[in-house]
Amino acid sequence: MNRPKVVTCNMVSVDGRLTIAPGVQLLFGDERWSAIAGSSDPYQWVRHIHDPDLLLEGSNSFVGTDAEPAAYAGADADDAQGDNQHLPLDIVEQPGRRWFAVVDGRGRVQLQFTEYPDPSWSGWHALVLTSHAASTQHLNWLRQAGIPYLVVGEGPVDLDEALQLLWGELGVRTVVCTGGGQLGGALLRAGLVDEIDVEILPAAIGGRGTPALFDAEPLRSSEDPTQLRLLSCDVGDDDHLRVRYAVRR
Repeated sequence: MNRPKVVTCNMVSVDGRLTIAPGVQLLFGDERWSAIAGSSDPYQWVRHIHDPDLLLEGSNSFVGTDAEPAAYAGADADDAQGDNQHLPLDIVEQPGRRWFAVVDGRGRVQLQFTEYPDPSWSGWHALVLTSHAASTQHLNWLRQAGIPYLVVGEGPVDLDEALQLLWGELGVRTVVCTGGGQLGGALLRAGLVDEIDVEILPAAIGGRGTPALFDAEPLRSSEDPTQLRLLSCDVGDDDHLRVRYAVRR
């Protein structure tokens, strides 16, 4: 397998909801979610248990699902024309380099950081996985902002190819996806998920259209559910439940 191990790691309600309601982005906070999630830092668990080389998020974690590609008034430079990757050696070859990557096929996200300012995240650098649907202006903006990128796919990001490039070009061996249901669902349907790590919160949310753990296309009549093998199940504080499954191959 010439790709990294892929773990999806999420905090969900007992009915599998990733947020309170459609359009509510937890990146900006929500008191109702905080009341059931508590004060624990999910990334502390991720880093301790899985020790990832790369954390993976989707564009919907930063912008709404209806957001259009980023606009660049007067931008006409074409430095990135035809380039399928931008991996500056002075960034890539830093000892201990790790990555915070965003899947952003259409170029909708303008990240506001290159490296986390928090000293505990020293060495973690932004990386964008995009596609040929992103504008040349957006690729130029990423270059000027000092953010490496890989262009994989014509419309949606080709996740399989992206993972192979992360393995071959950047030496990534473990990816933890903390993104939303669409990204998790795309990874699941592509057969790219190796482990599912879920912290189940003691609350039921419901609601039509509220993002769920794997918001993928429905299974066709010729497709089977992804079968799992239990790795562990632990009861935590405040009635939280931590369940880990390996995907059966």
